[in-house]
Amino acid sequence: MKTQVDKAYQKCINPDCGAEFDVMEVLFKCPKCGELLDAKYNWDKIKVPKKLSEFAKRWATRSNPLDFSGVWRFRELLNFCDDKHKVTIGEGQTILQRNDGVAKYVNMKPGCLFLEYEGLNPSGSFKDNGMSAAFSHAMMTAAKTCACASTGNTSASMTLYGHHCGLNSIVFIGSGRIAFGKLSQAMDYGAKTFQILGDFDDCMKHVQSVCTELGLYLLNSLNPFRLEGQKTIMYRIIEGLNWDVPDWIIVPGGNLGNSSAFGKAFGELKDLGLIKKVPRIAIINSTGADTLTHLVNIEKLTWNNGSVNRKIIDDYYAELTAKNFSPHTIASAIEISRPVNLKKCLRTIDICNGLVMAVPDEEIKDAKAIIGKHGLGCEPASAATIAGLKHLVADDVIANNERVACVLTGHLLKDPNLTVNYHKNKEGKFSNPPIEVPNDLEEIIKLIGST
Repeated sequence: MKTQVDKAYQKCINPDCGAEFDVMEVLFKCPKCGELLDAKYNWDKIKVPKKLSEFAKRWATRSNPLDFSGVWRFRELLNFCDDKHKVTIGEGQTILQRNDGVAKYVNMKPGCLFLEYEGLNPSGSFKDNGMSAAFSHAMMTAAKTCACASTGNTSASMTLYGHHCGLNSIVFIGSGRIAFGKLSQAMDYGAKTFQILGDFDDCMKHVQSVCTELGLYLLNSLNPFRLEGQKTIMYRIIEGLNWDVPDWIIVPGGNLGNSSAFGKAFGELKDLGLIKKVPRIAIINSTGADTLTHLVNIEKLTWNNGSVNRKIIDDYYAELTAKNFSPHTIASAIEISRPVNLKKCLRTIDICNGLVMAVPDEEIKDAKAIIGKHGLGCEPASAATIAGLKHLVADDVIANNERVACVLTGHLLKDPNLTVNYHKNKEGKFSNPPIEVPNDLEEIIKLIGST
């Protein structure tokens, strides 16, 4: 089974298995034990820069599409395919914004809070980082049709990249569980969309079976190469901090692909000697979809060097099934109760001395309004980071003078209905509703003067 190539290969994360597979094999689980897979590298055969700052040289050659890409600019750190297979449509042109207005809201000192705005990607979310890498693997392996289960952003991104690469796209969504801003993208980019009478977890189960039966290329974050692309979000944060590492990374939870990728990124950078310290990480869920919070904080589930106590997970999932539980949160991107990357996320918590918490939807909506007020419109799941950070500062877990980077995962227009309703219906203390005025110039001027 093992036919490891020169620079990269795939490896099972289960230490009792540890099976290795050729990078050319299309797998989303270990064929031997069913566990998740990692993309791994023979670093001694890759010419990695001695300092991260050396990657800055590529800003001078941005006429090269790979140097322009915020993913492939760092290609030595995810070197699993030749340049001829690498796919880019300009992803990763994001900003790391110092935001003192939001810092004041969470009671942090000026100059300490930074927002990594992934809404500037071509499809409007962080998913494009992962799709750029995963579609590179798909092209390398001559895939013809791709598929995913989605709460919205995955389908939008996959279908955009699928169209670019000439692949057919199949999307599974849950009934009534997707924001129209995201669904509109998948339909516009030509996806064949199947609406399952169930939630995301049901869709995730079915898409795996369909991909196995029909030999389709799976683009959910079970795909180890998708997570390789998502590592680059952390490289760009370091780049935005003048090649220094923050004290904390704050990220929404959900299917736990981002948190899993971030831990892998920092672990590799530390092992390569490219960073001196690993930042701490806080993973924030909604209280309406708080599986990770319960398993880590209540059941005390840990990575345990890869020997994760599966019984704790199985018992909890059985309890959810017995209750006929389905997650519910206004943050549709993290409305997931059985995250596929749970074990990899536990590894990140171990690597980054991380913590997990959940916040209510009302606080997410308020935080979203504050982020918007201070210049960056984001989807609801993004705002979970600020809602969580406010608690962590208040509880003295994060000092108000530590340097914190929050990942804003998607654009405001991913879920415009929630934004409009929050303001129009005065659903929170930061609502900014439109003011009704008579069709009369003097009255309009009078009202403007009184506001």
